[in-house]
Amino acid sequence: MDGHRGQPGSEGADRGSAPASSAPLSRRGFLGGVAAALPAAGIGEAAEPGHAGGQKRSEQAFQIRLQAALVHRQAPVPDHPANGDEDRYANRIGNYSKGLPHNGLGEVNGNAYKALLHALSTGEHADFENIPMGCPNPTLQRPFVNPQAGIAFDLEGADSHELVIPPAPPFAGAEEAAEIVELYWMALLRDVAFTDYAGNMMALAAAANLSTLSDFRGPKIGGMVSPGALFRGFTPGDLAGHYISQFLVRPIPFGAQNISQQMRTVMAGLDYLTVVGAWLDVQNGCQPAQSDTFDAMPRYIRNGRDLAQWVHIDVLFQGYFNAALILLTPPDPSDPVSGGGIGCPLNPGNPYKGSENQAGFGTFGPPHIATLVAEVATRALKAVWFQKWFVHRRLRPEEFGGRVHNRLVGAAGYPIHSDALNSPAVAGVFTKYGTYLLPQAYPEGCPLHPAYGAGHATVAGACVTILKALFDESFIIPNPVAPAANGLSLNPYMGPPLTVRGELNKLAANVAMGRNFAGIHWRGDYTQSLLLGEAVAINVLRDQRLTYKEEFQGFTFTRFNGATVTV
Repeated sequence: MDGHRGQPGSEGADRGSAPASSAPLSRRGFLGGVAAALPAAGIGEAAEPGHAGGQKRSEQAFQIRLQAALVHRQAPVPDHPANGDEDRYANRIGNYSKGLPHNGLGEVNGNAYKALLHALSTGEHADFENIPMGCPNPTLQRPFVNPQAGIAFDLEGADSHELVIPPAPPFAGAEEAAEIVELYWMALLRDVAFTDYAGNMMALAAAANLSTLSDFRGPKIGGMVSPGALFRGFTPGDLAGHYISQFLVRPIPFGAQNISQQMRTVMAGLDYLTVVGAWLDVQNGCQPAQSDTFDAMPRYIRNGRDLAQWVHIDVLFQGYFNAALILLTPPDPSDPVSGGGIGCPLNPGNPYKGSENQAGFGTFGPPHIATLVAEVATRALKAVWFQKWFVHRRLRPEEFGGRVHNRLVGAAGYPIHSDALNSPAVAGVFTKYGTYLLPQAYPEGCPLHPAYGAGHATVAGACVTILKALFDESFIIPNPVAPAANGLSLNPYMGPPLTVRGELNKLAANVAMGRNFAGIHWRGDYTQSLLLGEAVAINVLRDQRLTYKEEFQGFTFTRFNGATVTV
C-alpha cells in the first residue's frame, strides 16, 4: 500500500506523466487514416458549398474526436495506490476529516468517516448529502468542496483516472516529519522579507534545522539547505534570482490598461488556530470567529504572508494569464519597466514563424494562447480532485499540527517521527503561542477538501506547461526587477540573467509554496501536483494537435524535471 515516492523529477515522482500509449500522434498520419475511411471527404480537399460539403466536414470532425477518444481508451488503466494510513489507523489520525464531527482531541467520529467513505464509493449526490457534519450550529457549517468533481468526465485530454501521483508520505515517516517541520518554520518566518533571509537569525536556524532532518526533500546547495534555497521549489530556475518570479511583480499590460502588481495584503503578526478551542471548532467545520485585518498600504509581494494572501483569493489561472499578457506585449520603448511587457518570441515550433503571408490568431496566436492558459485549469482541477477525494485523502497540515500538540502535551501517543517532535521550530511555536498547533495564515485554516494533491499546484503545473509550450522559454527577460524589503517599490535586479523558463517555473513554485506559507499544504503536495498538472497540459496539447490544418511539427519545451519533450 505504501508504494514508492521518488525525488521530484525521478521516475517515482514522474508517474503523473501521460501514459506511454498516449505518445504524440501526428495530425498528418492520423488524418490520412481519416481520409482513407472517407473516400469523398479527404481532409486536404476544399469542402464543397452547401449540404454535401457540410456533411463531409461533419464526418471529419467526428473522426478526429473519435480517434482522440480511442487514443485515451487504449491507454493502460493505472493503479492508484495510497500510503496505507487509512487502513493502518483505526482512529483515522493519518487522514483528512475536517468538517466531520470530532472528539476533544480532534479525532474524527468513526461513523461519520464511514459515511464519507460510503459516499465516495457510490459517488451519489444523496449519499454526500447524508454525511453527518461536525459544526453544532448548522448555520455556521462550512460545506465540503466539490468532491464529485473528481468523478466528472472531460471531452478533451486525459480522463482524470488515467493519470497517477505516487502515495503521499506515511503519517509516521521521516518525510512527513520533514515536511511539517518546514511548515512550522514557514509560519515563524511569514513576516520576514525574502531579501532578508541571508542575515536573519531565524532563517539561518531554519536552514540549519532542515539540513539535519532525516528525509527533507527541498532544494539543497552542497548537501545543505542555505538561506538562499530556503522554501524554494525544485524546478530549473527556482534558485536563480529573487524568490518572487518576475511575473508576480512586473506591471500587467491588460489591453488599454496597465495594472500594478501591488496588492492588498494583511497586517503582520496575524496568525490563527493556535488556541485548542478555536482549532477544534474549525476542525468540526465551523466558520471561524476571527477575520483578517488589512494593511492600509498596497505592497508588492515581499514575504511569505503577502504570498499566502495572494493565493488566498486569486482566480486559479490568474497568475498565468497575467504572465501571458506580459510575455505577449512588446516593451514600451519610452519606459520598458513600467510598461510591463517583454515581447517574448513565440516557440520556434510555431508554424507562423517566418511566414510572409499569414499570422496566427485563432490558432497559434494571442487569442489561442490566452484562452488555452485558462482552458487547462478546470481539467487540472478534475484530475487533482480525483486524487484528493477518491485516492489519498491526506490530512491537512493543521490536522497534523493537532496530532503534534496532543503528543507533546501527553494527551495521545501518536506515532510521530522524532524529527518533528524535537524540532526547534515546533518548540518556537510553543514559546510564542503556548500550544504546539501549526499557526495558520487564514482565519478558517484550510479549505474543506483533502491536502493531496494541491489544486493551486496542479493548475500551476498545467498553465505553466502551456506557456512554456507556446513561448520561447530560453528568452532572457529584459530589465528584471525585485521588490524592496518593505514592498513599496521595485528595484532593478542585479544578478545572473533570468530566463522565461526559469521565471515561469518559479511562478508555479511561488503560487504553490504560497499555500504552504499559509500552513494549508505540504511540500509533497506541491512537487507531485506540479507534475500532475504538466501531464494534464501535455495531453490537452496532444489532442489539440489533431485539429490543426497548419504544417506543424510540434512544440518542444523543457519539463519540470529538466527533460525535453516535443508535443
